[in-house]
Amino acid sequence: MTSNDTRNHIIHTGADLIGQKGFGATGINAVLTAAGVPKGSFYHYFSSKNDFGLAVIDTFAQEYDTKLDRILNDHTRSAVDRLRAYFDTGLETMTSCEFTRGCLIGNLGQELAGQNETFRRRLDTVFQGWEKRFERCVEEARQAGDIDASIGPADVASFLLSGWEGAILRAKVLKSTEPMERFVRVFFRQCLGIH
Repeated sequence: MTSNDTRNHIIHTGADLIGQKGFGATGINAVLTAAGVPKGSFYHYFSSKNDFGLAVIDTFAQEYDTKLDRILNDHTRSAVDRLRAYFDTGLETMTSCEFTRGCLIGNLGQELAGQNETFRRRLDTVFQGWEKRFERCVEEARQAGDIDASIGPADVASFLLSGWEGAILRAKVLKSTEPMERFVRVFFRQCLGIH
């Protein structure tokens, strides 16, 4: 593996473990063992566990941003259909991991935002980026006349992000997609006026 491949391998392995156990419960040695790399490799790429955690956030966010952009910018579909596709992808992901992971950024936000200001700021930046993407998509639906012109895209996008993250958390606790499905129904009916 090249140097960059090794770094990315450590990050992805760590993200998987953090997704299962949380940041605090994931030790560096566990990451290195799972990744199959020596301890010196970790400190070659990361100055500390916190530096590693920030790299995990940044890498996950970049990859998720690409996924979001692919779904929300697919102009072969209406903006409303793009939002449906986003939710469908989330439901599929939750089912495929058997309700064990949820949203890595949401999980880290719950665990770390009150403990570490650097993490809190970085996570907030990620969430703001997602919210802006949702806002643009809702605005496109409004401009196309697919939803009521009086709908405020920024408010709807904020509600979407907060409500969906909460629904993901509830789905993990219940081990069921029902909270996510309920959120989607309410979102389209009550927020967008689509039945």
